[in-house]
Amino acid sequence: MIKAIVYTSNTGFTAQYAEILSRRTGLPAYDSEDSKNKPEQGTEIVYMGWLCAGKVKGYKAASQRYKICAVCGVGSGGTGTQLDDIRKNDGISETVPLFTVQGGFDMNRLSGIYKIMMKAVKGKIIRSLQEKTDRTPDEDACLDMLQNGGNYVREENLSDIIKWYESV
Repeated sequence: MIKAIVYTSNTGFTAQYAEILSRRTGLPAYDSEDSKNKPEQGTEIVYMGWLCAGKVKGYKAASQRYKICAVCGVGSGGTGTQLDDIRKNDGISETVPLFTVQGGFDMNRLSGIYKIMMKAVKGKIIRSLQEKTDRTPDEDACLDMLQNGGNYVREENLSDIIKWYESV
């Protein structure tokens, strides 16, 4: 039986989603970085982490500590995208439900190596999207987010994971 939500957040968007999911499910949400306040080892959880280079940050460490019943990645792409790549890159079993939701982008909230990395690739991604003549609405939103920043955290983006949770 699922007992908690554990999350890793870098710029706060994943934390916002964890709070919403907690409110909607009644499950307590724990920041994985809080060394004093987290579920016991082996607890069944929903894991939420931010997406970086096609991986869910913190997933590997969480999978060694907890029994992960579902994974939710928060990134700049559209809700429900990148699932095959993330599953492959993180080695997430096909039996574990995987969800993605669009979070946001704020260069000022990034720190350290992640800020340096985004400064290096942001322009390339923007140019690549601008050159596309057949951009999808998700790609348009990603382009806008990279150019202007923005918070795309929406409760409705969690509808699939909430439906899944209610079904188990």
